[in-house]
Amino acid sequence: ALKPVGRYAFDNGELQMISSGMYFGFTFNGTVCSLQVSSPEQHNYLQYELDGIYQKRIRVEKGNNGLIQIIAPKSGQHNVWIFKATEAHTGPVHIKKIEGQGLKALPAKQANLIEFIGNSITCGAAADPSEVPCGTGAYHDQHNAYLAYGPRVARNLGSAFILSSVSGIGIYRNWNSNGPAMPLVYEKTSLRQEGKALWDFKQFTPRVVSIALGTNDFSNGDGKSERLPFDSAAFVQNYISFVQLVKSKYKGTQIALLSSPMVHGSKAQLLQNCLTAVKNRVDAMKGDDKPVALFFFEPMQARGCTGHPNVEDHAIMANALIPFFKNLLRP
Repeated sequence: ALKPVGRYAFDNGELQMISSGMYFGFTFNGTVCSLQVSSPEQHNYLQYELDGIYQKRIRVEKGNNGLIQIIAPKSGQHNVWIFKATEAHTGPVHIKKIEGQGLKALPAKQANLIEFIGNSITCGAAADPSEVPCGTGAYHDQHNAYLAYGPRVARNLGSAFILSSVSGIGIYRNWNSNGPAMPLVYEKTSLRQEGKALWDFKQFTPRVVSIALGTNDFSNGDGKSERLPFDSAAFVQNYISFVQLVKSKYKGTQIALLSSPMVHGSKAQLLQNCLTAVKNRVDAMKGDDKPVALFFFEPMQARGCTGHPNVEDHAIMANALIPFFKNLLRP
């Protein structure tokens, strides 16, 4: 009966939470409810709201049919929204069972849905070292999708959201490899090249699709793998093809291209020039489609782990983006 939003799958009566920030809601009566969950591939994280107030992240151990209790401060009817804090590449979180009094699935609002396509920044990766300090634990121990810029923008505007994001990914190459880049994984439910299941894009119809790719294409790599100089022609052509792919999934949707606050100096200017070229060439072939919108971030000295924005930086990014998306969502 659950009505999830984001990349998900149902298998043998279990809900598999796949993508960053994927969420579902339900109500219960009384003071306590419980969720039986598991994480088959590696430990994972969930987050939740209780009666509209964000609570915390919850660690889900690998292979464990763990029990998560949600306790309300007083009796009555309560609304719960469960979010996946980590990304698709961390593996799914399985929701096996929810127990409580008066359980009822909550339909998520679909109005003004925004899909945020991007990389680790869009995932909220390395943003929250409040429990596991930077430089310790696993890569995903500092993930916090709920407080990433996209969900913040959506909540401010009363919109639903989907995060289709993968750490390290680019539009024609990744941070330390030649692929698979976003165009090769976007159609897979798992956002992984080896995934067999294809995502059903008819599940949701976003008003706006935001694409924030380029940070990793501009990366100098890991110093180990061969890294050729940035190829602006390949970047622009692959970006144009990807925008056309997205448009083929969502007829008439508004496309917005975002630059990166993590790309500085001459690289930032080159990224902006490339995005402008993508817009101009897509608009020239658009027919009756809406013109592509552009947003260029101010450069940022990120304060999270491994050069990523932290949760406070994401708030700054979201505040800059809110007027932009508010304008795009006007009737």
